[in-house]
Amino acid sequence: MKPEKKKDINFKKKAIYKIVVDGVLSEDYSNRFTDMQIKVIREMEQRPSSTLIGEIKDQSDLSGILNSLYDMQFTVISVNMLSEMENK
Repeated sequence: MKPEKKKDINFKKKAIYKIVVDGVLSEDYSNRFTDMQIKVIREMEQRPSSTLIGEIKDQSDLSGILNSLYDMQFTVISVNMLSEMENK
């Protein structure tokens, strides 16, 4: 079996990201996080989690969002780039 070829990621381009954190993140914070959509997921017998999805312009902005979440004492569960966008 051939090893899977890794896609080159350009952190200088805009991209759509999905960030999942442990706990409830109020929608009031959407402006703080570059107008990202926030969705809280509550499943029986599990702690709630919050998902942020939106456009992030570069690695510096991504780092700022992750640092803000850390400062607010949220545990980041996952960070995924969903798609790259062309810079305009």
